[in-house]
Amino acid sequence: MVLPILSYGHSLLRTVCDPLEAGMVPMGLIEDMWDTLYGAAGCGLAAPQIGKSWQLFLVDSKIVYDQMNPESRVVYFEDNIGVKAVFVNAVITAVSERRWISDEACLSIPGLQYSAERPWSITVEYRDEYFQPHKRTFSGITARMILHEYEHTKGILFVDHLPERKQRRIAGKLDKISRGRVKVSYPMSFVDGKK
Repeated sequence: MVLPILSYGHSLLRTVCDPLEAGMVPMGLIEDMWDTLYGAAGCGLAAPQIGKSWQLFLVDSKIVYDQMNPESRVVYFEDNIGVKAVFVNAVITAVSERRWISDEACLSIPGLQYSAERPWSITVEYRDEYFQPHKRTFSGITARMILHEYEHTKGILFVDHLPERKQRRIAGKLDKISRGRVKVSYPMSFVDGKK
């Protein structure tokens, strides 16, 4: 089932989310999150974006890999083809000194895309949807996507990484998004209650 995505301005998007305990991972909700993600033509989605204050997000960077030309794949994916994974109670345990700038967008902030600087690689400890523990290192676009979604569970949005001057310049656009004055092709829940 496709769920409405909360727009910029919802207080839940600024909330530090709660961890999940074993047996609390809602399998039906995870299926709905995948449906919602693909219904919005996205590549990552966090629980707070669909109204749940949980440390839960999912990423599918294989979509991006499949859409890239072979030369770009070598640069942005190095020696892998991306991941499709669920992350529960993720903790970033290491980040590389190497950093890079690339464009980002967000399903909660439709129509806006800006460059953000992030580490090239990260190491993450997390549990999957079956609550099995994992520790993996990710790089390139996959690392960027994971960091973006991870930050959603900490109440941080990608626009927070913009210089203060840029944040002031886009404040009007963000206000319009929060009030539903934006065209979207997927269900959203706006601050004023519009759907």
